[in-house]
Amino acid sequence: MTCALIQFGDKILAVQRSEHMKLPLKWEFAGGKIEPGESEVDCVTREVLEELNIHIEAKERLTPVIHTYPDFKIELIPFVVDYVSGDLKLKEHADYVLVEKEELCNLDWAEADLPILQEFTEL
Repeated sequence: MTCALIQFGDKILAVQRSEHMKLPLKWEFAGGKIEPGESEVDCVTREVLEELNIHIEAKERLTPVIHTYPDFKIELIPFVVDYVSGDLKLKEHADYVLVEKEELCNLDWAEADLPILQEFTEL
């Protein structure tokens, strides 16, 4: 799976999982599953467009994370991306915030996103 740390100028987008998803109401970086034959960058671009209705441009790939939850295992491939265009519309998530990088740590994150958050805040 890929995920996007979406930069809107000096703010970063975080999205909150809906109460019907696994890990309900936890915060995460938007993204999703890579389809057969799809590149990582194409995946993150497509998933963000599908979930949030916005166009992005990938800038940097961060260190992938493998995390095991009690009932499933996930590999996240994170990308720092810039917002390009579009009106942000939540299609799956309960909420979103645009915050300064330093404020991201105040959210209740899904555990798999924590190493990504740490690497990003140290950039």
